Amino acid sequence: MKTQKTTVALFVTCLVDLFRPSVGFAAIRLLEDAGCRVEVPDAQTCCGQPAYNSGDRADARELARQTIAAFEPYDWIVAPSGSCAGMLRKHYPLLFADDPAMRDRAEAVAARTWELVSFLVDVLGVERVPQTVNLHATYHDSCSGLRELGIREQPRRLLSTINGLKLTELADADVCCGFGGTFCVKYPDISNDMLEKKTAAIAATGADVLLAGDLGCLMNMAGKLKRQGSPVRAWHVAEVLAGMTDDPAIGEGT
Repeated sequence: MKTQKTTVALFVTCLVDLFRPSVGFAAIRLLEDAGCRVEVPDAQTCCGQPAYNSGDRADARELARQTIAAFEPYDWIVAPSGSCAGMLRKHYPLLFADDPAMRDRAEAVAARTWELVSFLVDVLGVERVPQTVNLHATYHDSCSGLRELGIREQPRRLLSTINGLKLTELADADVCCGFGGTFCVKYPDISNDMLEKKTAAIAATGADVLLAGDLGCLMNMAGKLKRQGSPVRAWHVAEVLAGMTDDPAIGEGT
């Protein structure tokens, strides 16, 4: 593992900030344990993904400008979310395709932006985490992290080093849970049908914990599990990797 101390700016994400701050604290713990100095820029806001996905390019560009200005001074930008990291890394340069100066700034930020677990494994070379738990878990691959950023093996690799954790693969783990940001609002019936297939697959694993790397997906699945009366708890993968499993699970009280 690399020992050089580097400055990482944590992009907290809206959902983590508003609904599950412990994911942000878990991310900080993991990054600091890996030798990073972590800062959380006060000026950060939404990355603009909801506006972008809804076709509102004007507001998405304004939010992107704010985010770029807040994060461009840092060595690295890390988010505990594949969808937000994917927005900065893949879509920001496209937003400014007709503005060469801003496009260059967007590309510079994009090149330094990573999803949390991918950053730990692929950049810092973290090979294991020193945690011990007594959990039977299954893992859902969120669409943006998997398809835009190639995140699949990295979380499984670190989870496999946790003493006492049994990980059972989820059937169709790479199939969308039906959240899709604004998709679940625009097409609720289709979204719910996708979600019911996902929760049935979760139940079939026999796991007592559902893990994922994107809080939106996790909250979507946790809410459905709770409405179905399922005892399965839901945690962000960072919380388990950081040993922060004493907090109530996402599905409780959601």
